[in-house]
Amino acid sequence: MDTQRLPPGLYIVATPIGNLGDLSPRAADILTRADLVLAEDKRVSAKLLFHAGAKTRMATYHDHTSEDERDQIVARLSEEAIALVSDAGTPLISDPGYKLVRAARAAGRTVHTVPGPSAVIAALTLAGLPTDRFLFAGFLPAKAKARDDAIAELAGIRATLAFYESGPRLADTLAALEAGLGDRGAAVVREISKLHEETATGTLGDLANRYTDKPPKGEIVLVVGPPAEQAEATDSELDAALDEALQRLSASRAAAEVAASLNVPRKRAYARALERSK
Repeated sequence: MDTQRLPPGLYIVATPIGNLGDLSPRAADILTRADLVLAEDKRVSAKLLFHAGAKTRMATYHDHTSEDERDQIVARLSEEAIALVSDAGTPLISDPGYKLVRAARAAGRTVHTVPGPSAVIAALTLAGLPTDRFLFAGFLPAKAKARDDAIAELAGIRATLAFYESGPRLADTLAALEAGLGDRGAAVVREISKLHEETATGTLGDLANRYTDKPPKGEIVLVVGPPAEQAEATDSELDAALDEALQRLSASRAAAEVAASLNVPRKRAYARALERSK
């Protein structure tokens, strides 16, 4: 392991999400040679530093860290190497670290990333659902109305969706997703890289039934497949939509609106719009 002092700056260090063996040699080296480690919970990170053989001082950085405290950290970055870790996984993924990175960059400080484990990425590899496009939506709101509104906003997104969730809320969330998105394919991935790692797959309805009376324990990532491919509109459907749009819009704008709503090529919609507008 290198014994030279680290260059000053902020080091974003990904840490294991369960199995301490997933800590990379580079991450262990950074944690050992940094002047300070910023941790969400020092009790949790103390176990990690012990595993890495690091005796680095720690300070707390989390949601409730004040702007003045953040400014003090940024000021120190001109002369010190400071590592930022979360309790598990990659910092800034569903945690407040982005404010520190933004402030550090605004002050001209150097920011490095030390990539590694991420629960959402690991869950996507286990779910068996399309990963060419995906959206990570963090935790859905706790209150039913806000949760349902958030799901409605996601309904039209043609991508796999990923959420963090807790065991006690899981069945209700699965049922709400089924109501808002339809009975799509999904996966519940929990305790990733730990002894009791589990991936349960099925439709949202199936999974909601599975967990209604048996809330699971542990850290959970919920992955939901994209909407089914929409069949291309027939000529009569296209013409009806264009006739309505042409009463309000020019041919080009009507074609653009209808092409998006019916999922048809814009060129096809525009050619029909020109014919209908004559």
